[in-house]
Amino acid sequence: MSGTVAVLYGGPSAERAISLASGEAVAAALERKGYPVARLDAGRDLPERLREVGAERAWIALHGPFGEDGVVQGCLETMGVPYTGSGVLGSALAMDKLRSKRVWQAAELPTPPVVDLGREPLETVPARLGWPVMVKPACSGSSLGMARAEGPEELEAAREEAAAYDDTVFAEAWVDGAEVTVGVLDGAPLPVLRLEVERGFYDYAAKYDSGAGTQYLHPTGLGAEVEEHCQRLALDAFDTLGCHGWGRVDMLVGDCGVQVIEVNTVPGMTEHSLVPKAAAHAGIGFDDLVERILAAAAP
Repeated sequence: MSGTVAVLYGGPSAERAISLASGEAVAAALERKGYPVARLDAGRDLPERLREVGAERAWIALHGPFGEDGVVQGCLETMGVPYTGSGVLGSALAMDKLRSKRVWQAAELPTPPVVDLGREPLETVPARLGWPVMVKPACSGSSLGMARAEGPEELEAAREEAAAYDDTVFAEAWVDGAEVTVGVLDGAPLPVLRLEVERGFYDYAAKYDSGAGTQYLHPTGLGAEVEEHCQRLALDAFDTLGCHGWGRVDMLVGDCGVQVIEVNTVPGMTEHSLVPKAAAHAGIGFDDLVERILAAAAP
């Protein structure tokens, strides 16, 4: 096949290690499919390096700020290089969890209430959200900087931890229920996966530590009606942010119904990653998944 595909991975974010693993897996899959591949550890010299390798398309495997927030997407659009995944707007909105939630609230999509800890004093949290709460940096992935807080002292410590990853930090109402995720591919939902973790929530270790005991269940045990609702809601949440191509929507299913938590526009593509697991349940192997994502690359 003609036309070099540049696999963009690594980069400067805190998720660099996961991105390197994702990018290597993607590059190897493309090579097995017969594509000429250039592996590019993305940095500020990316335009020059893309020209050097004669890239005709870019497969973005960058996680976190710089690669998943619209910056690289804008660079590629300026250069006229088609790329995988969402565009500048969808990438930027989805990367910012707090602003994503504001958009969903305006669109009347169900999502847990939040308090912006940079704009409101910590004392407002229990009255607004109750206890416990989940504290998150607005623009970080792989659950980095996230922590559960059950009282004022834990809340203060969690805010400080989250602030190491982003200037904007928020508290989100805790939802007791099942953690589920829905991959999106070519405008259609993949099978729903339910995550069972031993660590309280699906944190960094639960995602990437093979010894963490995380289980990925399909069927979910929640029933076909709930799974179908999750799939419909995932597409609504994805589309509302202006996302397209492929991605993943994370949700919680509790007594309050299904709640949208976040959208990932460049989900992981490692052996532990959720979109490849969901695609496998739909009969789509890893190499075919990578190729289908590439086929939808748009300028």
